[in-house]
Amino acid sequence: MDVRSLRYFIETVRHQSFTQAAQSLNVTQSTVSKMVRQLEDELGEALLIRDHRHLQLTDCGKVVMERGQEVLHSVQRLLREVHEVQALQRGKLELGMPPMINVLFTEVLKTFKARHPQIELILHEETGMGVERMVAAGTVEMGLSILPLGPELNLSATPVARHEVWAIGRKNSFRYAQGKVKLEELERHPLIFLSDDFALTRMLRRAFAHAGLQPNIAAQSGQWDWVASMAQAGMGIALLPQPFLSRLEPGDWVAAQVVEPALNWEVALLWNGRYLSQAAKAWLQVCAQVLGGRWPELDTE
Repeated sequence: MDVRSLRYFIETVRHQSFTQAAQSLNVTQSTVSKMVRQLEDELGEALLIRDHRHLQLTDCGKVVMERGQEVLHSVQRLLREVHEVQALQRGKLELGMPPMINVLFTEVLKTFKARHPQIELILHEETGMGVERMVAAGTVEMGLSILPLGPELNLSATPVARHEVWAIGRKNSFRYAQGKVKLEELERHPLIFLSDDFALTRMLRRAFAHAGLQPNIAAQSGQWDWVASMAQAGMGIALLPQPFLSRLEPGDWVAAQVVEPALNWEVALLWNGRYLSQAAKAWLQVCAQVLGGRWPELDTE
């Protein structure tokens, strides 16, 4: 059913005149008459009893008049809500965020909520590889993980932060010079990694394999602070991003930057590449402003 013909019919009944309805709609009288007749033909029923004095609704006309007004109100509400979304006055954005990364985005979250308080922001905490799967499946619209991503998921991504990876262990547990340790030196020691579902662990495994080395993984945990604690206790050497060193308690432990090759914990914002909502585009804009760096050109109109 043509919503426009429904509107013309309702205006005709409301004004009790084809002429006045045409004036209200800023069209010709013949256009109004044609649209009302088209509606009657489509329904297969007369809706109006026409005489020279006034217009009278048939039984079917009464139903169309009543329900038609509900339809027009629904259409108006639909258009209003679409305009509100376009103007970022409403909407929802679901983000997947690993627990190791969320501390880097506190200022972004604060700025986004201050700028767009009407947008509902929902955070799903999951490991980096778990976030990648959620984004690929469309469970969340955007997420954060560590580069390189799993190539099989075909995700779009842009880097947002980069930090060196450091080795952490009990004093005298490994050799280092000038605050640096070679990757091949670490192959000789028991290592403590995060669980395999962490993107950092995926990156570390790839780095060892690319260098032709075989890591001796003595233990794994889903908690970065427990990984650090085991290393501080002398159970092995942990490999963690530099920002987390400042969160450890002082004690009988040492840390050295991994070199030859240098390992980097490169955080990336990712999405599925199919569609970005207005709220997601606004999130990208805030990230670009707060974090800086190079960002993809996106149509935000």
